[in-house]
Amino acid sequence: MAQGHFRVWRGNAEGGDLVDYDVEVNEGEVVLDVIHRLQATQAGDLAVRWNCKAGKCGSCSAEINGRPRLMCMTRMSVFAPGETVTVTPMRTFPVMKDLVTDVSYNYAKAQEVPAFAPPPGLAPGEYRMAQEDVARSQEFRKCIECFLCQNVCHVIRDHEENKQAYSGPRFLMRIAELDMHPLDSLDRKRSAQDDHGLGYCNITKCCTEVCPEGIKITDNGLIPLKERVVDRKFDPLGVLKQKLTRR
Repeated sequence: MAQGHFRVWRGNAEGGDLVDYDVEVNEGEVVLDVIHRLQATQAGDLAVRWNCKAGKCGSCSAEINGRPRLMCMTRMSVFAPGETVTVTPMRTFPVMKDLVTDVSYNYAKAQEVPAFAPPPGLAPGEYRMAQEDVARSQEFRKCIECFLCQNVCHVIRDHEENKQAYSGPRFLMRIAELDMHPLDSLDRKRSAQDDHGLGYCNITKCCTEVCPEGIKITDNGLIPLKERVVDRKFDPLGVLKQKLTRR
């Protein structure tokens, strides 16, 4: 048993500050274990969101020593003996209380992405896909919606005014997944650019770096989607077709 020094952000939408705590730390524990012990022994009113404690629900997202991470997947052993562990709420979303933020922005953006739309006349049970097409999008379905990629994306992290026009990497990845689906009949490329702000993304890969599931959001989702959008926009035959259909 050892003592760990924690600095935890306490406050609400009106403001707050970092508060210092010395908390018992046992071998093999993760940050969430210590936060629970702090809540049980010293700060009974500490607000923290969690559910599975197994890295699969995405609920316990926070910033630990300045890096967006899941508290349940951050082992205390990664910190040096005596190192202060600072835990703060995700910066991109409004604080509700202590470590809990209002992530409703993400649910609103999710609702703006139209669901899979099969071709007319094709009933459920009649879908046929090559295994290769299934595999292409399988990676994106590992997303646990922890919203760490959304939190770290500087397009909205540093520019609140962009939130209305920009859906963020998690939902652009969803659009990319649907655009890869050979049976999806909607125009995802035009929607990605015009409705979801794909052009705001400058592929810094910060979203990929913090993904706890190891999804290559940028390389396998956003960059290929951008390439398909550009191919379509500047394809001479495509431009001519658009002009003719507008007459």
